[in-house]
Amino acid sequence: MHIQRIGSQSSSNGPSDWFTGTVRIDPLFGVHEPARASTASVTFEPGARTAWHTHSLGQTLIVTAGAGRVQREDGPIEEIHPGDVVWFEAGEKHWHGAAPTTSVTHIAIAESLDGKVVDWMEHVSDEQYRKRSWGSAVVRGAGVGAVSR
Repeated sequence: MHIQRIGSQSSSNGPSDWFTGTVRIDPLFGVHEPARASTASVTFEPGARTAWHTHSLGQTLIVTAGAGRVQREDGPIEEIHPGDVVWFEAGEKHWHGAAPTTSVTHIAIAESLDGKVVDWMEHVSDEQYRKRSWGSAVVRGAGVGAVSR
């Protein structure tokens, strides 16, 4: 058994090669062989986001605070909120981050394949981030069947 004590690992800023805006990464646990999973709590300030990227074995996000956005290549931008769980399939090109006026925190879980967890690509442009191609989602508190745009 191993207990990872709170505060035993340092937070880091998300590198500008991989992120736009202010991002804080708090590692939760790394890969413990033979397991392949690692996880971090990631906080994005308003408007901050990842670059486009993929994960060879997929990625799960568990939203814990705030409001955010996620998008897969050629898909609509979807809003995410606390309690939402997002799964990106293996090799699915995507990005995620905060809403324009609200920060978001999520737990990111991914597995390592041959020592690699992620393949980073180009940055998400401001135009792509602000695009109004919203996916369908129930509006919280708006009643059954309500859809956001």
